[in-house]
Amino acid sequence: MSEKITHEESHGFNRDVINYIQNASAHGLYEIRGLGAKRALPSFDDLLFLAGSASRYPLEGYREKCVTKTVLGTRFAKNPIVLDMPITIAGMSFGSLSANVKEALGLAATELGTTTTTGDGGMTQEERQSSKTLVYQCLPSRYGFNPDDLRKANAIEVVIGQGAKPGGGGMLLGQKINPRVAGMRTLPEGIDQRSACRHPDWTGPDDLVIKINELREMTDWQVPIYVKIGATRVYNDVKLAVHAGADVVVVDGMQGGTAATQTVFIEHVGIPTLAAVRQAVEALEDLNMKDKVQLVVSGGIRTGADVAKALAMGADAVAIGQGVLFALGCNNETYFQNGEHHSALADYKKLGTAPGFCHHCHTGKCPVGVTTQDPILEQRLNPEVAAKHVRNYFKTLNMELTTIARACGKSNVHHLEREDLVALTIEAAAMAKLPLAGTNWIPGVPL
Repeated sequence: MSEKITHEESHGFNRDVINYIQNASAHGLYEIRGLGAKRALPSFDDLLFLAGSASRYPLEGYREKCVTKTVLGTRFAKNPIVLDMPITIAGMSFGSLSANVKEALGLAATELGTTTTTGDGGMTQEERQSSKTLVYQCLPSRYGFNPDDLRKANAIEVVIGQGAKPGGGGMLLGQKINPRVAGMRTLPEGIDQRSACRHPDWTGPDDLVIKINELREMTDWQVPIYVKIGATRVYNDVKLAVHAGADVVVVDGMQGGTAATQTVFIEHVGIPTLAAVRQAVEALEDLNMKDKVQLVVSGGIRTGADVAKALAMGADAVAIGQGVLFALGCNNETYFQNGEHHSALADYKKLGTAPGFCHHCHTGKCPVGVTTQDPILEQRLNPEVAAKHVRNYFKTLNMELTTIARACGKSNVHHLEREDLVALTIEAAAMAKLPLAGTNWIPGVPL
């Protein structure tokens, strides 16, 4: 009688954990990868809208308008940013992305009436020319930082942290450091680049005040100053950003993506966007600065429903990074070149992955030409074609957003409110401080 073979997997030491331990023991190195957290986290999927019915009156979708106009930077800037929709493109660097991609993002944002953002590594000529409204990031690394380029921007974003790696600096591996990238960053070609984890010219909030005032003087108080934080101690960080003089606060939850960082950062540092947005709004309300300082939320925003939920919880706008990459063609089976579709499956196989599973942004070997500096691979992305796909994606999100707003009886998407939301799980109810569906109970809040 043969012995029975069982395949019962341990929860604590499942095949993924065993594989991690075996790789660590064999190489003595941690894993670096791109994109965002793969673990299941409480998210906007755990919230539902309460649409109009007998007690609330919905708008008629085809005849009654729903306004999406959004204004950012009204506190101090002489020229606030005026958007046609509350959906923007998050900062992603030239270096992590190709010049063709940066051009495509500018083209798409211009047609949509929204903003795109430079990211680490400076401003490319293609990006500035294609973008009507461009946000210039000032990061700890100062890679590519140019005061002349800064003065050409329509807003400035001081980056203190990023959702995928709060407390950690960015990475750009040597295989993506071609002569142009190296020249813009004033660093050697082909050598791994590790950004600083904090700004070199301040050690606390008082120094942030000085830096914001310097940037305002450089731009004659014309453009808004954003402060971006990775979601950790959100309540206190937002208060400090407001006290330092920020016009706009950007909060990036841990579902946010990255071109490259340690997996241990992506999966184990920071808090979910759902919890972060609630804490940020509470901080603004406690300072009586809600609607005076605008809040932009990023980190795992994917759909029009996500946008609507962020706005209902108190955000003024959202920023999208990973979703934009997928709209550009990231993880597609094919790429479009010379008027024809070509299979990318062989290139995914070389990376040891497949479409839908690829997170190899850090390698520079992107099969569809998005996260690469390879002169052959980058030609697989045509800026005009890619821009069309991003436009279609954002237009879909905006239509979904207004559909939900109308169903809730709102003639303006910014009229969505917390009262329109309930939570599906106890965890989401506690994080968002919303009632559990079908009850008046908010965990942790006395009835």
